[in-house]
Amino acid sequence: MSHPVRRPLAVLAVAVFLILLGLARPASAHGFTSTVYVHVTESGGGGSDGAGRLRTELKLEYDLLVVSAADAGHDDPLFRAGTEAFEAGDTDAQAAALDAHRATVVDYVTRRFTVSAGEAACRPEQTADGFRMGREEGVPYALLTLDWTCGKAADSHVTVDHEIRGGLFPDSEDYVKGTKTIATYDVGGRSGSAALDAAHPSFSLGQAWTERFWEFFRLGAEHLLTGVDHILFLLALIAGSRRPREIVLAATSFTLAHSVTFLLAALGLVDVPGSVVEPVIALSIAVVAGWHLWRIRQRGVHVTDLAVAPDGGRGSHGGHFALDRAGWTRLGVVFCFGLVHGLGFAGALGIDAAWSWTLLWSLLVFNVGIEAVQLAIIAVVFPLLLLLRRRSRRAGLWATGTISAGVAAMGLIWFVQRTFGL
Repeated sequence: MSHPVRRPLAVLAVAVFLILLGLARPASAHGFTSTVYVHVTESGGGGSDGAGRLRTELKLEYDLLVVSAADAGHDDPLFRAGTEAFEAGDTDAQAAALDAHRATVVDYVTRRFTVSAGEAACRPEQTADGFRMGREEGVPYALLTLDWTCGKAADSHVTVDHEIRGGLFPDSEDYVKGTKTIATYDVGGRSGSAALDAAHPSFSLGQAWTERFWEFFRLGAEHLLTGVDHILFLLALIAGSRRPREIVLAATSFTLAHSVTFLLAALGLVDVPGSVVEPVIALSIAVVAGWHLWRIRQRGVHVTDLAVAPDGGRGSHGGHFALDRAGWTRLGVVFCFGLVHGLGFAGALGIDAAWSWTLLWSLLVFNVGIEAVQLAIIAVVFPLLLLLRRRSRRAGLWATGTISAGVAAMGLIWFVQRTFGL
């Protein structure tokens, strides 16, 4: 006689997965969020006493900048020239379109990105080198350099902190839901980094270390929560783990691997293009999910082989963390793919600044934020699947198989999209 809670639990597991799958969308230039990158330095020797000039180098997603700055709509000359250059993939034409309408573009940016010294606003001026083009996260970015003239403090012995405020995107276009601004600075002997969004739109160059680290912890947590591909990879690990020791070892392997490459890439010691990283991340999702499906097919209807062992998870090999050959192979695969996911985390953070201990600690705190969410997901999902397996081995196998099949299919779709730029 079937237990009355078995079917609801199985349906719940699949329903949660389908909800997550419905939220999953391929990465594209017009995603849910955009990232602005800012580096702040002194210009002309000013800044250390709250006076003089600051220089900001902004990296802005090109097509969003064109659409947002061209308020007149599709008939606007900037919109026509900018979108034609974007569709042609011509970086020279993209920079020329922005330069031809620099007053419009700079006015748009400086109304939403500001620098102030104390109570006084600093005056912006674009540098003579104009717009330059580059790529971030696989999409075109425009580099805009601005010099800001700030008034001197009334008392020359008083240090005035500069405040950076970012509110770029979203605007009248409704496909961007929010913007994260990643800022680094080296001004007046002080260096550091900060993360801005709609809830935290500004920071001071004299901010306390606790404020800076909290921003990066929050940014790391939000990045994993909004990175559906990373969440699906984690779900594939959870679905394919039969016992607590397996998910502990898999999560540890993944954490160690992505932490190494994340730090190396974020510090500029490793540089792998996003056009390589993103397809491999998608492929990793399909492979890890497919691994569990392959085990199910290999063992046929003997679902007891894939259920929880009656010895409480120690297995027939004795130790709490004993693994067979297939288990070690799985860990090796997870570790290798974790190295690639670390490059993806670093690419999303996009910090391009000189080495400093402050920067290193900011990166570590960002990584801790990622791990906190990862552990929270495991703590919620794995016990539910474990309970389902204990109550009904077949229902547990059906639920994990369904999750793995859906994750594998999504990973393959993303792999094709990212490989061929669809």
